[in-house]
Amino acid sequence: MEIKKQSQIFNRNLDLIFIKFPIIFPIIYGLFLFTFPNYENILIFVALMLFAEPHFGATWPFFLNKENIEEIKNKKIRYIYIPIIIVFLSITGFFYANALFLLIFFAVNIFHVTRQSYGICKLYKNNEEELIYQEKIIYFVNTIFFIIGILRFYLPVIGQENILTMNIIILILLFIVFLIYFIKFKNIENFLTLITGSIIFFPICFVDKPIHGIVMGVLMHYTQYLSLTYKVYDGRKSNQLEKNNKKFNVKNLYFLLIIFFYGFVMAIFSSYSNSADLVIKSLVIIPLIGQMLHFYLDAFLWKFSEKHNRENTLKYIYKTQ
Repeated sequence: MEIKKQSQIFNRNLDLIFIKFPIIFPIIYGLFLFTFPNYENILIFVALMLFAEPHFGATWPFFLNKENIEEIKNKKIRYIYIPIIIVFLSITGFFYANALFLLIFFAVNIFHVTRQSYGICKLYKNNEEELIYQEKIIYFVNTIFFIIGILRFYLPVIGQENILTMNIIILILLFIVFLIYFIKFKNIENFLTLITGSIIFFPICFVDKPIHGIVMGVLMHYTQYLSLTYKVYDGRKSNQLEKNNKKFNVKNLYFLLIIFFYGFVMAIFSSYSNSADLVIKSLVIIPLIGQMLHFYLDAFLWKFSEKHNRENTLKYIYKTQ
């Protein structure tokens, strides 16, 4: 009984560090970026290789799993035909309407991350009133960051001379919103989860390049997703295999090898975006396609209003809490 209790405490602490409030990752990224600005390309590559692309890669062993085969066969339009259309449209958009494609990609990215942030709040909710507050705050704040990103890097309207004033206003706004929320609900862990979901895109307000605005804060999103998909994969394999630790560990190793191999390969393709050769530079479309499919598929794979997802995904998340 004592061992079980210690295990629950350990899992809860892991959830706090990697899911509810993984603030350490953007802090490390930011410290390295501003301390060694000349090595920013190395920093971006490492972040893509270890976190961003493995997070996209985790979709595949999570999706193409024995537990989902029948669901995929029964919903071919959703899981086969529409993804094929997305691949075609992504390639067409990338080569013939690049600026529009990248703008759509940016918008979908922010929406996807925001949906996950709200979804994680739902996993740990105490009551519906608190959840409604979390939803409104997360959507409101991330909409502001989306508009700021457009005005800074796509139009651009917000100049360097306005950065300090804008950040002071944003920080005051966040402080007031968070203070009101905490006074009302007084739940520290859910408060930290709300902060995570609200500040993921805050770096877009002060970094010099949009890539840092995406990667720096979204590292928290990546670690959340990797932790959750590993939980589910781990639970599914536990359910499928006999209680043999060695065999079980090997099966989990497959998951890690797949996602980190995917991450390494896709990070290399992503690095080609800086190439002077147009053909090589165009290879960045490969990881972009994987990311677009990730955005689409995750809209359904984590939809817990569907019985299949509750029985084959949600139960494994709650099982380790």
